[in-house]
Amino acid sequence: MIYLRLFWAFFQIGLFSFGGGYAAVPLIQSQIVENYHWMEMSQFADLITIAEMTPGPIIVNSATFVGQQIAGFPGAIICTLGSIMPSLLIVLLLSWVYMKFRNLGTVQGILTGLRPAIVALIASAGLSLLVLALFNTSLSEIVLSQIELSKGVLADFRMVEGFLFVACLVLLRKYKANPIVIIFGSGIVGTVVYLLM
Repeated sequence: MIYLRLFWAFFQIGLFSFGGGYAAVPLIQSQIVENYHWMEMSQFADLITIAEMTPGPIIVNSATFVGQQIAGFPGAIICTLGSIMPSLLIVLLLSWVYMKFRNLGTVQGILTGLRPAIVALIASAGLSLLVLALFNTSLSEIVLSQIELSKGVLADFRMVEGFLFVACLVLLRKYKANPIVIIFGSGIVGTVVYLLM
């Protein structure tokens, strides 16, 4: 039964994750953390970090990791197949439809209309991960009346993660640093800081 639930959860993620990996993060969170309770939010943050650092699509990496954690090697295979099956079927169908009807204006209009939704999904995923990293809570749990101020600084704000976020953002945007170096560098700095604290 667990194999069927794993397959179905990642089949749905694969089916509705339009816009690529970042757009799929809220869907993965919904299935893994909220619907099935296979992971806590802190474990989910670790999952996304690992899935981002390893080569390949974030959905496939997440599926393999979750499947391995829940049901071992067979679970990893089943989750991975569940996550790629919708894409495979949809791409086969769409490629046939696109080749047949690519010159129609309606097709171009549909593709143009999908762009704002994809941008919103990616922004939602980024904001959720930022709030989780900086405040160790999900975006839906933040209520303005519960945020307490302590000497002008938000009480639950995580200073190390905030510093790393700003430093990485500056290095990436202003100095055009290599993202791989930034990922490994921030991991090393974070590890050293937390070992010394």
